[in-house]
Amino acid sequence: MTAPGGPVPGSAQHGPGQDGSTEGLLRRGLLGLASLSVLAIAFELAAERHWSNAIQLIPWVALVVLVAAIGLARSPRPKAIAAARALAGLALAASAFGIYEHVADNYQVGELDAVYSDSWDHRSIADRVYLAFTKTVGAAPPIAPGVLGQAGLLVLQATVGRGRHAAS
Repeated sequence: MTAPGGPVPGSAQHGPGQDGSTEGLLRRGLLGLASLSVLAIAFELAAERHWSNAIQLIPWVALVVLVAAIGLARSPRPKAIAAARALAGLALAASAFGIYEHVADNYQVGELDAVYSDSWDHRSIADRVYLAFTKTVGAAPPIAPGVLGQAGLLVLQATVGRGRHAAS
């Protein structure tokens, strides 16, 4: 909404960085979804008491990294946008590591599973990985670290088309 003298106070166009464009709205929506994902992941990690060893602290560090990335992604400065992208990339790497760890943990306990213990050694590696990835065997949910990666991707998408020009 624009008045003859400029943006109307309280409108989407009023204030720094609040351009009111569809692009700006989508960017804020993506960062909002990333923020909600961070909150949900933090709740899940706390509910699971996911802090018993150093490897279990990695997603907590990744959450702090994502909070910083979300904050930096809101900036119009090219260096801040580049930093947000780098931090989101770190969160993606932590996500991939977490997915690997969860699937590997599930795979290791597959031979002890009540349903699959007799046939585990005779199954193909692809079938065993599938059973571990789908949490058919084991208790570690691969989707949980996947959501961490989703939050990182949301931050990356929110920075598309930004940071290419010097700040005006």
